[in-house]
Amino acid sequence: MSQIKVGIVGGTGYTGVELIRLLSNHPKATIVMLTSRSEAGKKASEIFPSLRGVSDVVFSDADDEALAKCDVVFFATPHGVAMKSAAFLGSRGVKVIDLAADFRLQDLSAFEKWYGMTHDCPEILKAAAYGLPEINRAAIKNAQVVGNPGCYPTTAILGLSAVIAEQNRQDCPLIDEKIIIDAKSGISGAGRSAKLDLIFSETSDNFSAYGVAGHRHLPEIEQGVHELLESKFPHKIRFVPHLVPMIRGMFSTIHLSLTAKGQAVDWQSVFENQFKDEYFVDVLPKGLLPQTRYTRASNFLKIGVHQDGETLTVLVVQDNLVKGAAGQAVQNMNILFGLDEKLGLEVVPVVP
Repeated sequence: MSQIKVGIVGGTGYTGVELIRLLSNHPKATIVMLTSRSEAGKKASEIFPSLRGVSDVVFSDADDEALAKCDVVFFATPHGVAMKSAAFLGSRGVKVIDLAADFRLQDLSAFEKWYGMTHDCPEILKAAAYGLPEINRAAIKNAQVVGNPGCYPTTAILGLSAVIAEQNRQDCPLIDEKIIIDAKSGISGAGRSAKLDLIFSETSDNFSAYGVAGHRHLPEIEQGVHELLESKFPHKIRFVPHLVPMIRGMFSTIHLSLTAKGQAVDWQSVFENQFKDEYFVDVLPKGLLPQTRYTRASNFLKIGVHQDGETLTVLVVQDNLVKGAAGQAVQNMNILFGLDEKLGLEVVPVVP
């Protein structure tokens, strides 16, 4: 296969620079267009000196006609941007991978409620694939448009997938209806824009919850459990995210109450079997619990399983900017073009 011509719309944010970092090492992909309204004419390395000697791509204004010359376009943009270009790019045969929420939620009313806008292309949304490779690989392979999952939903859906799959297999409730997801993210998850509540003196030496009354990732997690994982049994999900004073990393702890039959299951073995063929999902040995540094700057997601009588605790960590965003998007690109999923992503986590 010849080099994949890549376009990145919105390359000045954290997910944008992660895409540049990862794709610069990809043996089958070349970034040919990088857009930014505010930084047009500047080299990526001028905005991010970490890219000096790595990428000399110059930012240009976003232009759909120019983007149509690409094979795939990543949208590392705010919600609502990708859907304005998806129809045109799709008509030119360009694959679209959106890192925002335009193509995640199939329920239009839920999208309008949580994102405050009307969807511009519901028919394209209907045909779009939800980009969680470990669960939805077959649909991604043949998609024109891929909605990259949110960072929290990636940890929650993968963390619950083995439980739901085993419950479906045994065709009986193994956990109670209520699922509690206690999640934490580093500050980079809020983006690169200047915000008062994200400055150092506000976030350092502090720990806070947000979205307690409702968070836009909740309907995405619910969709993942009930539709993507095809749960045979109803579940009520309580999801509370927190901001922790670190730059990158995500830790989701999932609390489940086991039924009598669920207590008889060896959940460590269930998780190990579920992910035994998944390179980027690592189920840790019994007794070893994950830490965010185990995945820093990598596309790996690590899961710890703790079973204690009536309670099952699933602990999931990932780098929110990589497996939670840009890395997963590159993984989706590899699937779209029939490549080894690991290409460009075999980055060893950074410790310390």
